[in-house]
Amino acid sequence: MILGHIGARKGSKGVPGKNFRPLCGKPLIDWSLDQLFASPRVGAVVVSTDDAAIYDHAVARGALKIGLRPAHLATDTAGKWGVWQHALAASEALLGPVTAFLDLDCTSPLRLTEDIDAALDLFLAERPDMVMSCCEARKNPYFNLVEPDASGALHVSKPLPGGVVARQQAPVVYEHAASTYVVDPAYLKRAAGLWEGRVIPYLMPAERCVDIDTPFDFRLVEFLMQEALKEHD
Repeated sequence: MILGHIGARKGSKGVPGKNFRPLCGKPLIDWSLDQLFASPRVGAVVVSTDDAAIYDHAVARGALKIGLRPAHLATDTAGKWGVWQHALAASEALLGPVTAFLDLDCTSPLRLTEDIDAALDLFLAERPDMVMSCCEARKNPYFNLVEPDASGALHVSKPLPGGVVARQQAPVVYEHAASTYVVDPAYLKRAAGLWEGRVIPYLMPAERCVDIDTPFDFRLVEFLMQEALKEHD
């Protein structure tokens, strides 16, 4: 069984209450919840949150009743990995073992249904520890990302012998796009973090990888979704 998961913490410094904030006619979280509930491949859905309103909303829609997440997983510094581990353990206590842990980040609602299917297909074909959504990086640390030294002078972040004079010469670099993840439950249980095992990219177009972290991001995503909805009318 594939377990679909969404993490939705109550607090947000950048956009207060963003996970439950209305976006094009429904709460932000529902854009991802709808995709999980609509997928015939997802056997159960769980929402990890410290917000009673979000929790009640998700359970009313059919999410598993695992209760609110523990306080230590509801802070600004709590990592995604611990939240996933808790949600998996609480869900398996109700369901029994699951075969894949599919996480959708509710602050990235521009993903398409085909992105979810493609990420699952990649996971089943390659059997990595994790599939992680990525997009081609707009800036490259071998070419046009710079950092200051102790004197304040700028240098390329990752210099190569002879230098890189054109972007095309630089090694390929991806952005970690917080959108869609597929994790091997056994890896999630044994590892202490994302990067201990074999993590492979699922490449998405950058325009579907916008993550809402600021009020500007919210307005941008709202505009893009309104344009997409117009195209389907």
